[in-house]
Amino acid sequence: MTTITTRTVEYPADGLTMIGHLALPAGVGLRPAVLLGPEGMGLSDVERRRADALAELGYVALAFDLHGGRYLGDPEEMLARCLPLLADPDRMRGIGHAALDVLRTEPRTDPDRIAAVGYGTGGAIALELGRDGVNLRAIGTVNATTTGRPGEAARIRCPVWAGVGSEDPIMPPAQRNAFTAEMQAAGVDWRLAVYGGALHAFHHPPVDHPMVPGVGYHPQHAQRAWRDVVDLLAECLPVTEDLGV
Repeated sequence: MTTITTRTVEYPADGLTMIGHLALPAGVGLRPAVLLGPEGMGLSDVERRRADALAELGYVALAFDLHGGRYLGDPEEMLARCLPLLADPDRMRGIGHAALDVLRTEPRTDPDRIAAVGYGTGGAIALELGRDGVNLRAIGTVNATTTGRPGEAARIRCPVWAGVGSEDPIMPPAQRNAFTAEMQAAGVDWRLAVYGGALHAFHHPPVDHPMVPGVGYHPQHAQRAWRDVVDLLAECLPVTEDLGV
C-alpha cells in the first residue's frame, strides 16, 4: 500500500533560513495543494501532523515556518517577534510568498489549484496573500480575523472562511466585526464561524510552556474547526483526479 511521503524543505524568507514541512500524497500525478501556516509560536508537530492529514486526503501540503526553524515557547519572545510582523503587511506577504514559491515548484503541485490555511499569525499571512491578489482557490483562518490596508481586500479572488472562539480576547467581537465589514465591503465570498465558549488558539492541544493570557484548548471545537477547514477545501479545492497513479 502506497502511503504519503514527507520531507523538510529549507528556503530563505524574512532574512532567515526557514525550515518547512512538505507532505506529499500517494501517487505521482498533479494534486491540488495547501499552504499551511502556524500560530505565532511557530511551526510545531501540530501543524506537521495537519499537513500529513491533508496529504492523506490527497493534497500536497506545505506547513511553513515563521522563525527560521525555531519554536518560540517564551511568550515574551514570541510577542516581540510577532507583533511587529503582524503590523507589517509587506513582511507577512514576503514570508507567505517565499513559502508559496516552494509549494508551487514542487512537481506534484498543480500550480493553478492552491489554497492557504493558517492559524493565528499563519492565518494573517494567508489573508495577506489574498489581499496581495494571489490566485488562491480558498483562504481559511482560525484565530485570525485580522484586517488589512484599506481597499486591498478587494483583491481577494476566492472564498474566505474564518473561525474564532466567542471568548477569544485577542480577536474580540470588535475585531471580528471589523474583519467581516472589510470582507463585505470588498465583495468577498466570506463566512465566519464563532465557536461558543472557545478561547484563542482553541484548536491547539495543550503545551508544556507558558502561554499568553486568553489561550485555551477546546477539544470539541478543535475537531469541529478542522472539519470545517476540510469541508472548505472539499468545496473549493476538490481532489477529483487520480492522475498518474
